Amino acid sequence: MNYLEFRKRMFDLACFNINQVYAFQPDFDRNNLTRWVKKGLLVKLRQSYYSFPEYLEFPGYALYFANRIYKPSYISLHTALSFYGIIPEGVVQISSVTTLKTSKFTNIFAEYSYKTVKEDKFFGYEIKALKDGRNIQIAMPEKAIVDLLYIYPFYKSERDFTDLRFDEDFLQDELKIDTLRDFSSRFSTKELDNRINKFIKAYDL
Repeated sequence: MNYLEFRKRMFDLACFNINQVYAFQPDFDRNNLTRWVKKGLLVKLRQSYYSFPEYLEFPGYALYFANRIYKPSYISLHTALSFYGIIPEGVVQISSVTTLKTSKFTNIFAEYSYKTVKEDKFFGYEIKALKDGRNIQIAMPEKAIVDLLYIYPFYKSERDFTDLRFDEDFLQDELKIDTLRDFSSRFSTKELDNRINKFIKAYDL
């Protein structure tokens, strides 16, 4: 199989792994992938996962790949908060939550960070559609906040919370306080509940 035939077959997947390649051609020579990466015809996302460089021009695909190259996972923490416009800074690293071990991957699309939670804490995410119809899994705003305060317990004082510069219009008009408290209670961690209460007090919610 030459590159043009391979591209025609795989391009619409956007992100694919070696097992998907073998599924349609069991005798595929894996060395082709290494050669095509060196020539700039393919992008290696992580071990055994690949894409095409043309997707660098597609908005949102760095987020899409976050879900695809390490599953199960959903985008959360600072990345989700930035996605919703809740914090002002853009983020370079794409942060996700997973039930797998904590891990990091770096490629030309982004630096990807995955933080581990137990299965009973893997909830509170939803599906968002990109412009071309592909979907990403991303934490609801309330869950992104809970994940942040659970995974990074050094955010613990009112000053710490205000230094994050959360968008106060969003907090006052859109944030669901009952949902925030409910998500926190499902972690069954008194320390987390205390930090959530300080967060609510810091922004006078």
